[in-house]
Amino acid sequence: MSRRARSPQEKLAALEEMLRVIPKHKGTEKLQADLRKRLSRLKKEEASRPSRTGHRPFYQMDREGAGRVVVCGPPNSGKSALVDCLTGARPEVADYPFTTRLPLPGMMDYEDIQIQLIDTPPLAPAAVEGWLLQMMSQGEVVLLVFDVNDPDLLEQTEFLLDLLSDRGILENEPPKLVVLAGKMDQAGADQNLQIWGELFAERFQAHPFSVRDPQMVEQLRERLFRLLDVVRVYTKRPGHPVAAGASPFLLKRGATVIDAAGCVHKDLASGFRFARIWRPPDRNGQMIDRHEAVQDRDLLEIHAS
Repeated sequence: MSRRARSPQEKLAALEEMLRVIPKHKGTEKLQADLRKRLSRLKKEEASRPSRTGHRPFYQMDREGAGRVVVCGPPNSGKSALVDCLTGARPEVADYPFTTRLPLPGMMDYEDIQIQLIDTPPLAPAAVEGWLLQMMSQGEVVLLVFDVNDPDLLEQTEFLLDLLSDRGILENEPPKLVVLAGKMDQAGADQNLQIWGELFAERFQAHPFSVRDPQMVEQLRERLFRLLDVVRVYTKRPGHPVAAGASPFLLKRGATVIDAAGCVHKDLASGFRFARIWRPPDRNGQMIDRHEAVQDRDLLEIHAS
């Protein structure tokens, strides 16, 4: 099949099919690893390739906010209800499978920033779209949503974990994986979660969730923010108070003061002299080294020539 493949799409499909059908045992581990590397490289090349028609594929969306979370799961698992709850994006929600047919983005508020969530079509053995796997690999976080009361829960879990492993989606970070035990408000859910969690304890930790529980909803918002590994840095002009309603600059965790200065304006970085920092409880306007890492909610006053 791979020898007949000519277009990038055909090559992707051929590699994915080879990974699907190859026997999974110790003797094929090197071949599996090689196929995953080739598949990952081809996906990156295809993602960076400009569209010949001038129109982007429907599944290539602009990144917005602090990061991207791709919401996936088996049919009727509650993905769309979760996205609706967190973002108000209003995907079609129904009690029958395959309601969602196209990716739908929405923005989730977390304190004073937003995080992009993308609702996706369900994943099932008979319905695995290549573009969806590509979208999953390009997110910072993959959020897998399961209905812990579904009679097919164990088969669904094995299928999705094997799918992510076979396609090499979680080989490199990002994306990071979060598994939700959804619909915990239904009778018998606690017992189902206990059994499910014990069976798959070595492969993931499931977090209980219900869209009807405000505490669980807020915990999920915070968990997703932490997994994005970003920090919020606020700035103010020397000698002036913080501007009302000022939005933070978002930097990757580990970024430094000089990185923050460049994020505000390149001239602040090139002419950097010194900075003062306000960081509770004991750094009230103290001078800070340009190479010191910034932390979430730092307030900087940057002085430049």
